[in-house]
Amino acid sequence: MKKTIDEHAARFSAAAASYDDEQDSREYLACADLVVEHAAPGPEDVVVDLGTGTGAIALALAPAADRVLGRDISEGMLAEARAKAADAGIDNVAFGEGRFREPDVGPHRDSVDVVTTNFAMHHLSDAEKREAIAVIAELNPRRFVLGDVMFFGTPDPSEPFYNPEVDDPATVGALVDALTDEGFVLTAVERVHDQVGVLVAERFGDASERVSVTEESDATAADAE
Repeated sequence: MKKTIDEHAARFSAAAASYDDEQDSREYLACADLVVEHAAPGPEDVVVDLGTGTGAIALALAPAADRVLGRDISEGMLAEARAKAADAGIDNVAFGEGRFREPDVGPHRDSVDVVTTNFAMHHLSDAEKREAIAVIAELNPRRFVLGDVMFFGTPDPSEPFYNPEVDDPATVGALVDALTDEGFVLTAVERVHDQVGVLVAERFGDASERVSVTEESDATAADAE
């Protein structure tokens, strides 16, 4: 991470009031639509939206889900999200402080079905992304939908979708490796732009049967002993 969590939080809080109006690029909007489409929660599902910002994804998913938890590091962004929920009369969404590596989902820790994030994980270094994906896997969702700045090839410096001073996007390959190492299977890859995409990762079987590659290797080694 090129900035501290507190620095990122302050930066986004300062931009919170105008954030929605400024996120109007075709690629950003397409990415958000795809995250919502692929998340596809059911009426009994608990959804966790990490890096929720002003709640765009969380609020879009709320009508289809049982409960949605929006987590962000910026209190300014969370205040905007709560105001939007109140204005829309949406009462099955709870917004609160949380991080990729510390999502703080409270009593819902063992009942998360779907995890989403859009245009947020690129603030983490590749090593931190791996840690974040491991934490998400520990929540044991059946589906994780990741929309973000990501590199499908060598990025064109004349068309940047990120600020190299504060952002640290990963290649698609690095993200896929991190996801599959945690037992996820890629079921969809949406290329919105050379630098923007959506990855849909799922873990199959009953919740108690879902394990990461590391856990499976440990179990195999133990059996061999």
